[in-house]
Amino acid sequence: MFQFISGEQARLLVASGAQLVDVRNPHEYASGAAPGAKNIPLSVVPVRAHELDSSKPVVLYCVSGGRSAQAASVLQSLGFPEVHNVGSMSNFING
Repeated sequence: MFQFISGEQARLLVASGAQLVDVRNPHEYASGAAPGAKNIPLSVVPVRAHELDSSKPVVLYCVSGGRSAQAASVLQSLGFPEVHNVGSMSNFING
């Protein structure tokens, strides 16, 4: 099962090479995103998962943590061994 992590833990993972993924829709992403985040909306995670490196940790966020939790489950079902949910973008930036 994926892990919920704090903003501090998420920032440390990303600084160590983890992939940061914003699963909000493109309009939400365009209005502001965490630096370095790749936008893969929840609805297309299954078809765009190949854009991620399954050998590296993945840190996911959205608005509240619901979509990122769903995306984490999808990625794990596709064989990604290390998936983390930081919840909201503000958790990642300020948490």
